Amino acid sequence: MNNFRQAATAGKFLITAEVAPPKGGDIAHMMQMANCLKGRVHAVNITDGSRAFMRMSPFAASLILLQQGIEPVCQFACRDRNRIGLQGDLLGAHALGIQNILALTGDPIKAGDYPTAKAVFDLEAVRLLNIINNLNHGLDGNDKPLPDGAVDLFVGAAVDPQSKSHSGLQRRFEQKVAAGAQFFQSQLISDFDILDKFMHQIANGYQKPVLAGIFLLKSAKNAEFINRNVPGVEIPQHIIDRLARSSQPLQEGIKIAAEQVQLASQICQGVHLMAVKREDLIPQILDLAGIAPLTIHHPLVTAH
Repeated sequence: MNNFRQAATAGKFLITAEVAPPKGGDIAHMMQMANCLKGRVHAVNITDGSRAFMRMSPFAASLILLQQGIEPVCQFACRDRNRIGLQGDLLGAHALGIQNILALTGDPIKAGDYPTAKAVFDLEAVRLLNIINNLNHGLDGNDKPLPDGAVDLFVGAAVDPQSKSHSGLQRRFEQKVAAGAQFFQSQLISDFDILDKFMHQIANGYQKPVLAGIFLLKSAKNAEFINRNVPGVEIPQHIIDRLARSSQPLQEGIKIAAEQVQLASQICQGVHLMAVKREDLIPQILDLAGIAPLTIHHPLVTAH
């Protein structure tokens, strides 16, 4: 059963969190972090070469989570595979029970640890969404019938409500909805007035769940690093000052994240939590925000 899709369709407040696959063959840390999220999030996002850094295949990592009873959202980026490879992996994801997909264009190669690698970008996010929509309707990327049947994927897309171009933001959002996006996860949100404006002026009319990106800031230095290195993000100076003044900046960061979860709950249908290498603190953030553990419904198993 796809609990994330069920909760999204029912209009519930959605909670997802991001976990990076390992950079190596040992899955222990990934599983330790993911297990901390059981019963607290509807699904765990597994990143696909985020920031163009090499890591374990998100496809393999998602299957590992699924086998441990943790529902994944498997990210699919267009940077590293052409449309043949992407479609093959999407068919495989469906066959293995990986149902939630986040379609992304992908970060530029030069940002990562292999700056001279060859980028593919045969597709970008909207065209990938169109292909997934085709697959869900029993057609391939050439609009030809799939002889072995359709897939059933619940597909989402990224959105940046803080984009400087309002018209560009609206056009891109509408294109993604038209291409079949069923939910949206946002980039890191630092201005909740802008998020509110985006929801009222653009998103609410389409009735697709939007999950606000909430990032755990661990220190003032961490916030300043993000401002320097993450395009489109501007963490306000008063937040940086608050972290700098605190004798326990990590705990202050947890409080800030909890406050932001509460703000988001008044504006949109969910939150997407990012706590890099400290995903174990996400339950503490949710507790502080007053978000109770989830009631997850599992299929009944009948003994024969």
